[in-house]
Amino acid sequence: MTFICDTMRIFATVNVEAHEFEAVMDADIEATVHEALVPAHSVAKVADALPGLGIVVCVLGVVLTMSKINEPPAVLGHSIGAALVGTFMGVLLAYGFVGPVATNIEHRAKEIEAVLLVAKASLTAFVGGTPPPMALEAGRRAVPPDERPTFVELEEAIKAAKGK
Repeated sequence: MTFICDTMRIFATVNVEAHEFEAVMDADIEATVHEALVPAHSVAKVADALPGLGIVVCVLGVVLTMSKINEPPAVLGHSIGAALVGTFMGVLLAYGFVGPVATNIEHRAKEIEAVLLVAKASLTAFVGGTPPPMALEAGRRAVPPDERPTFVELEEAIKAAKGK
């Protein structure tokens, strides 16, 4: 909503060429998406580090096990098993939890980008002098195919909105 309002404020207050108008929207979209991706990249870096951290924990466990080298095999087995849990946990957390969270955050940022690109397509067409129904069609065509409403669905939504 802020993107659309700010963009229309520019259109209403400044006499700007369509390509310049589009460049302003591109810059806004790029900044918004970049900021939305920062958490995804940060969480992905943590996920990338977790297997290495698990290996460090395993090595420390082996070092501690070496101090028990004179103990019976049952004690050594328990200590080695505990050391291997570090590697297991690092890999499990990285690929089973933290990595998928980073991917989910990234997908949400891409959804925001898709919404902004749809708005941009409609606004660019409108500012370029395209009649409003065709500007809406330009936006409809920018919707990802698996979510795109049909022409008839868009028409019905417009009629329903006019009736309110």
